[in-house]
Amino acid sequence: MNQKLTQSQLAQVVAEVERLSQQREAELDREQVKEILQELQLPDELLDEALVQIKRRSALAKQQQRNLAISLVVGVALVGGISSSIVWMNQRKEAIANKMANISVSQTQITLSKDSGNNFTVFDRQQSPQLHYRVTLQNAPQGEKLSLGCDWIDSTGQVVHQNRYQTQTINKNVWPTYCRYQLGTAAEAGTWQVNMTMGDRLLSQTEFTVK
Repeated sequence: MNQKLTQSQLAQVVAEVERLSQQREAELDREQVKEILQELQLPDELLDEALVQIKRRSALAKQQQRNLAISLVVGVALVGGISSSIVWMNQRKEAIANKMANISVSQTQITLSKDSGNNFTVFDRQQSPQLHYRVTLQNAPQGEKLSLGCDWIDSTGQVVHQNRYQTQTINKNVWPTYCRYQLGTAAEAGTWQVNMTMGDRLLSQTEFTVK
């Protein structure tokens, strides 16, 4: 082979030949190893088994390194996936919180069990009417369910009844909802109040009279 080499290639060839020569000098052949074992008064018939064990340990070490590398890759992927999930969940919570903050009330009225469209302000306790507090929400978050509550407060300031419920999945921007209370004949006469809440937030507050 008549191949011309550059000065750089020649230097690389010289360095590689020198490295191989040093490696060959450092290597011992089988007979040399047996002689060393005999000098150390060790049984040379165990040489083959020793070589097999060395190869096994070397292969095991390489396998462990591969497993460690795979574990690191999987661990990084899991951490990345968990981090992405946490970011997504936080973004969703923030988006929902913003939607909730935009909810307002456009209309409130107290009716009897059958909604005739009238907004009553005075109720006769002797008739034991069932009161419906109807509230229309504006900017309701579509695709979500709201946890709402109502507190019915009598003329003495005592909470005599509470409603706690969850709406159906909201599918429109304007969402009507209601809570109810059966007014008994023993109810206190005077000015009452009903409050609709969403968590700690007061959505609406309406007064009415019981006679």
